[in-house]
Amino acid sequence: MKDFLSTKNMTKDEILGLLDTAEAFRELSRRDVKKAPTLKGKTVLNVFFENSTRTRTSFELAAKRLSADAVNFTASNSSTQKGETLIDTIQNLEAMQSDIMIVRHSCSGSVHFIAENTKSAVINAGDGLNEHPTQAMLDLMTIKRAKHEFEGLTATIMGDITHSRVARSNIWAMKTLGMKVKLFGPPTVLPNDMSPFGCHVCSNIEEAIEDSDVVMALRIQRERQGKLLIPSVREYSAFFGLSPKHLQIMKKDALIMHPGPINRGVEISSYMADHPQSVILDQVENGVAIRMALLCMVKKEG
Repeated sequence: MKDFLSTKNMTKDEILGLLDTAEAFRELSRRDVKKAPTLKGKTVLNVFFENSTRTRTSFELAAKRLSADAVNFTASNSSTQKGETLIDTIQNLEAMQSDIMIVRHSCSGSVHFIAENTKSAVINAGDGLNEHPTQAMLDLMTIKRAKHEFEGLTATIMGDITHSRVARSNIWAMKTLGMKVKLFGPPTVLPNDMSPFGCHVCSNIEEAIEDSDVVMALRIQRERQGKLLIPSVREYSAFFGLSPKHLQIMKKDALIMHPGPINRGVEISSYMADHPQSVILDQVENGVAIRMALLCMVKKEG
């Protein structure tokens, strides 16, 4: 493939193939010498128009471990602050003979637009409220390593569904793999029409987490909300946050997940984030392996 933009149209075989490839790179990342010559001579640009810690750092590590030249582009320090258009920025970066662009942007559809207007390979690192497909892939890798199979598993995604590109990418991929997905959150941050997702919407947190093999808490995305859609952080934590009392309801082997960054004491308590059932740091580690696999899968045209 030239680009990796979405999980929506991925097949089961494509997802499983990517996860298998990532397993080999996870092993490489645990060696004393974390290097492979796979992308030697290639140039990878991290083109981020939004802030990021885990995604940008893991892509940079992934590129360097594959022996590529990795360069970070930050919009706040670029000519976009002088009025340069998005397409001019991308075409200038392409003119420098970049091979792969990792793009994060605040506008939905922007990464697809960029992919259509550059010969460089493009990987979607999050576009507005649309998708975050590499996050979904690392989440699935984490689930597979713990549960081995996907068919018949139930996953609960809870929190700010409306503004979560992570939720969208996970829903499409999980359903493709035969998982059942339940959604839960304050009505003010749930989409008005939930039918496109084809998921069960729960009315309370007990219904949401019972019998689930995976419980994923989402961050309240204040930066994407036009106005505050929850009464208070304290109320959100009390009615929609994951806390120790919920361990009595959850499966004993349920995975606790969070895409980060975590608002401790809001969507998830510190106790639950650090609990033995939590695989949050495994998600971070697997993120490097997944992104190494993706960098190998995409290629420059021609």
